Amino acid sequence: MTIQFNTDKNITGSEEKAAPLVEFLTNDLSRFSDHITRLEVHISDQNGNKDGLNDVRCLIEARMEGKQPIAVTNDADTSSMAVKGASDKLKNALEKIVGRAQNN
Repeated sequence: MTIQFNTDKNITGSEEKAAPLVEFLTNDLSRFSDHITRLEVHISDQNGNKDGLNDVRCLIEARMEGKQPIAVTNDADTSSMAVKGASDKLKNALEKIVGRAQNN
């Protein structure tokens, strides 16, 4: 499973900042690693350089073998909270998709 991180111009992205989030996603989604070929994670600040609550958005697009990609979003106060919330939403969606595929 390849994980690619992208940030907008309002959030400073670096490999050092992304490393713990990549590790978290790798561990959190490990049981789906046979189904996911690639994750694209997009982190953006919805308010630009103004302060605000829940202004950091994480969009995760999961590309799966033989299926259409799925995307989830989550807004939070920090990048790590946004990623964790989006990961929870993605796990719920993947459980439904993988469960349906196993039942057929």
